[in-house]
Amino acid sequence: MLFLSTYPPTICGLASFTEALMGGLTAHRGTSLGMDVIGVAAYGDSPEVEGDSAIARVVPGAPGWVDIVAAVSVDYDILVIQHEYGIYGPDDGIALLDLLDVVAIPVVTTIHSVPIEPMPRQRVILESLVERSAVAVLISTAARRFLMDGYRVDPSRLTVIPHGAHVFAQPLVSPDPRPLVLTWGLLGPGKGIEWGILAMDRLRHLRPQPRYLVQGETHPAVLRREGEAYRNRLRALVVDNGLEDMVRIQGGYLSVPDLARVVSSANIVLLPYDSRDQVASGVLVEAIAAGKPVVATSFPHAVELLAGGAGRVVRHEDPDSIAEGLLSLLEDPQAAAAAAEAARQLTPVLAWETVAHTYDETFRTVAARDRPKRRRWRPA
Repeated sequence: MLFLSTYPPTICGLASFTEALMGGLTAHRGTSLGMDVIGVAAYGDSPEVEGDSAIARVVPGAPGWVDIVAAVSVDYDILVIQHEYGIYGPDDGIALLDLLDVVAIPVVTTIHSVPIEPMPRQRVILESLVERSAVAVLISTAARRFLMDGYRVDPSRLTVIPHGAHVFAQPLVSPDPRPLVLTWGLLGPGKGIEWGILAMDRLRHLRPQPRYLVQGETHPAVLRREGEAYRNRLRALVVDNGLEDMVRIQGGYLSVPDLARVVSSANIVLLPYDSRDQVASGVLVEAIAAGKPVVATSFPHAVELLAGGAGRVVRHEDPDSIAEGLLSLLEDPQAAAAAAEAARQLTPVLAWETVAHTYDETFRTVAARDRPKRRRWRPA
């Protein structure tokens, strides 16, 4: 199979997802033979990457990118597309549809975003993706519901496979008696970190005082657009509220071993996101699979995964509500333990080993049902 996605060393959630899924498939199959990736570079960037493990890099929307992918793909049984708006060039990535017009093998698409109120072009792209895919994978039942309710799609093409997560060892015992609240991931406007900082101001009376660690690099797209303006605003907010002893904002994109260390040392994971329609969150599933109680705003993926008691759902852009959610776990060890146990019950379902097995069954079914006739690609 051939994957089409952003891919390391590109830093983004989609790249991490694809690398982890391919790793899970390799472990499940016992080999990586017959499985490759074409890396997607940002529009305007160079596709050249030193020491690249991808067999090719393309810039969607640039001249010749469709010919490259189509020519490579004929040596594979399936093209596996990871879709997110903005990855496949300008204009919401509509250039991806040019590829689907000519690709000669079955396509399986994982859809990572389903806008509740899409712009017309976004609707066309998503409906076309489903129509031209042998299978369209949704990461949550909420995503499937939004797609069914708001778009013209064939339900027989849709399936739900959860976002995978790494399974870490037992939690570390921190020498610091102060409980740790953790938010991690790529930073930028919309992550809601400011509301988490203001929520900590409401918790300064607690003894011991909780700590709030915000760990992550600024998202590359944000960095290109506005530099470190968002991070600087967060740091100023910490200083303005006298929270230097409670809140730490730390840079650096976490490797899997570093992620295991940081997440294992946390007492609570906080996801204060502004989004009302986020149907997939890798941070959410990693936190739950690690057995951590989660406090999250009411975006659809969080509402779905926390319904069984693995945390608290709070209001958007509301530091008082966030503080209440954190307080309910910080002041009640039994409630925190119950939330952690509810999270651990979901770990087997979310583990990359399980998720990769389900993807592999899907790929094998599609390959057997829709096996293409081999033909040499001839560019138009």
